[in-house]
Amino acid sequence: MDHVAIMSKRFGDLIAKIFSGEKKIESRWSINKIAPWGRVKRGDAVYFKNSGGPVIAMASVSKVLQFENLNHIKVREILNKWPLVDYEWAKNKSYCVLIWLKNPKKVRPFKINKSGFGSAAAWLSDFKISGAGH
Repeated sequence: MDHVAIMSKRFGDLIAKIFSGEKKIESRWSINKIAPWGRVKRGDAVYFKNSGGPVIAMASVSKVLQFENLNHIKVREILNKWPLVDYEWAKNKSYCVLIWLKNPKKVRPFKINKSGFGSAAAWLSDFKISGAGH
């Protein structure tokens, strides 16, 4: 399955960190059970774009871990093992998906249409990439 991860520039150039090897895990934290919860699996492809820009990269998924019913203790345990985000930002989240990435590649930039996914969606699952001009 193909996915599109929309990255926020307020956290820095996360796509560059994927290429440099500094970022090997993409984490998605939420209050509700939203994508990519239960949708991303080992072997899937994740395409990356910065908010407002075209898709510019992709990577393969090598491992996925999901955590639910989070509380302050569970959040601290996750962040002690994988210091991916700031505790203050994550402390009130109920769900966490950790996605290990491998073989990052640049792709010829292409735009996507988010129609049907919601304007605030930051992860698009079951996205049809083939024939998208890459």
